[in-house]
Amino acid sequence: MHFKRLTLFFCFVLSINTSTIFSQDDLLNELDDIVKKDKNSKDKNDENSTQFELPAFKTLKIGNLQSTKIAEKGDLYLIVSHRFGPLKDGLDTFLGLDLANTKIELLYSFFDGVQFSVSRESFEKTVAFASKVRVARQSSSFPLNLAAYGTININAELNNSRFTNYRLKDADRFSYALQFLASRRISKNFSLELAPTYVRENLQILEETFESNHNQFAMGIGGRLKLSKRISFNAEYVHNFNRHPNSIYYNPYTFGVDIETGGHVFQLLFTNAQSTNEPGFISNAGGDIAFGFNIVRVF
Repeated sequence: MHFKRLTLFFCFVLSINTSTIFSQDDLLNELDDIVKKDKNSKDKNDENSTQFELPAFKTLKIGNLQSTKIAEKGDLYLIVSHRFGPLKDGLDTFLGLDLANTKIELLYSFFDGVQFSVSRESFEKTVAFASKVRVARQSSSFPLNLAAYGTININAELNNSRFTNYRLKDADRFSYALQFLASRRISKNFSLELAPTYVRENLQILEETFESNHNQFAMGIGGRLKLSKRISFNAEYVHNFNRHPNSIYYNPYTFGVDIETGGHVFQLLFTNAQSTNEPGFISNAGGDIAFGFNIVRVF
């Protein structure tokens, strides 16, 4: 009940109408336009032309959760993500730094408002293909940024000892996620996002999940608070509505800071999820907090 009230509160905040035009932030060139006019407007001086707000988020992800930001047409991104082992292991694993999950992702935008990516993650040796599409942008005539995101994940580690009691088929390697992302830049320094999510896992280990919830529904909530010109605090939480009470997995959370340095963004974060892919962190987050980071480079 507490979570439902929290979700309703975020929905109410996102719907508040404000008309503030924000000052310049200089991460990347595409973020330097204070006001962009609708391309369909023939008269730039027309008072009725649509004026678009700056993006609610500076990076493509809040932490693990996708943001509504989409790569500009022609931009190529290289994203390197690390998630280390649990901090609780202490000096035995050097606060988890001896245990690293690594993901390398290449992302490109061929068309305006559409991006595609391919990645390889060491967690379960997962190959993922993903796309994000802009639906609407926050403007003087519309209160929200809207985007749709989808991903296909392929597990290449089905010979792992965890699966020895299962007769596996090729289809068991696949998992999927679909998200509808809605964000709003509430003020110059504060943005919020809601992310209704559907996850499909073809394979589940009943000793871990306690029941076969192949189809799962979740709600993600994330936010960004700008602390200075180049630093922001980000936080997110995803509630999985289909998780069995006896499951060994937990709802994922992430919090940390973004540090902008020209064409790079360093995201330093703490999370209870080892995987950075949507089916992985939404369905299979552990209970122990670990340090991690994302390095984002645009070409």
